[in-house]
Amino acid sequence: MKDVMMVTGAGQLGMAITRRMGYGKKIVLGDKKPENAQAIAEMMINTGFDVVPMGIDIASRASIQNLIAEAQKYGDISMLVNAAGVSPSQASVETILNVDLYGTAVLLEEVGKAIRKGGVGITISSQSGHRMPALGTDLDEMLACTPAEELLKLDALQPGRIRDTLHAYQMAKRCNVKRVMAEAVRWGARGARINSISPGIVVTPLAIDEFNGPRGDFYKNMFAKYPAGRPGTADEIANVAELLMSDRGAFITGADFLIDGGATASYFYGPLNPEAELKESIHS
Repeated sequence: MKDVMMVTGAGQLGMAITRRMGYGKKIVLGDKKPENAQAIAEMMINTGFDVVPMGIDIASRASIQNLIAEAQKYGDISMLVNAAGVSPSQASVETILNVDLYGTAVLLEEVGKAIRKGGVGITISSQSGHRMPALGTDLDEMLACTPAEELLKLDALQPGRIRDTLHAYQMAKRCNVKRVMAEAVRWGARGARINSISPGIVVTPLAIDEFNGPRGDFYKNMFAKYPAGRPGTADEIANVAELLMSDRGAFITGADFLIDGGATASYFYGPLNPEAELKESIHS
C-alpha cells in the first residue's frame, strides 16, 4: 500500500504540482475527459510516476465519491490537488457555478472525510476572486458554510443576480477561498491541512482560450501595465504549492495565496485601475 495523491483536472497547473509532489506516491488522476487523463497518465508513467487515470465529473457528488473509493484501493489519501474547472470563455453561467463553485465545495467536503492524518490539499482558485468588492460578512459566511447541496440556492447566485460568465467565475472563486477557510477547520480535526492558490494569468491551454477569446485585448493590456509584465508559468505556481504541501508549510492552513505578478495590486492601486484607465482615455 502507498500514500495516495488524488488529482482532479489533467491540465498544466495540476500536472506541474503533481510532478513536484507526486514522486513515490500512487497518483489517481481524474478528468472530465478520460482521454485527457489517459494521455497525461501515459506521459507521467513514461517518466517514472505511478498514475491511474479515470474519468470524473466534479459537478457530481457520486462521481467524486467514486474517485475517492478508487484512490482508497491503493492506500490512504495523503494529498489532494484540485485543478479542475472551466473558464468564463469556455462555459455558461450554469456550468461555471456547477463545476467551479458547487463541485469544488463537494470535493473538499468529501476528501475532508477521507484525508489521512498529516494529509494536505491544494485547490486552484483564481485572481478573479480578488477583483470583486467586499461581499459583506453575511454573504461570506454563507459561501463558506452553507451545506454544499444548498449553495446554488443562495439568492446571490440566482440568474437575475449574476451578470455574465465573468461574474459567475468571480463568485465561484470567491466561494472557493471562503470554502477553504471553513474546510480548514474540519480538515484540522483530522490533523490535515487545506489551502488555495489564486493564480493570475498562467500560460496553459485554458489561458490560450482566454487570450484568443472576447477578453483577449484585456489580457494584452494587463501584461503591458502590471508589475511582472508577463504571464506566469505553471512551474511558478508549483513552487508555492510545494511550500504549502511540504513540512515547511506545516503552520499554513485555511489560507489563499494570490500569485498574479502584481495584476490585482495594479487593478486597485495602479494603471489597471478602471478609473486610471478612464482618465488615460480622456487625456489621450
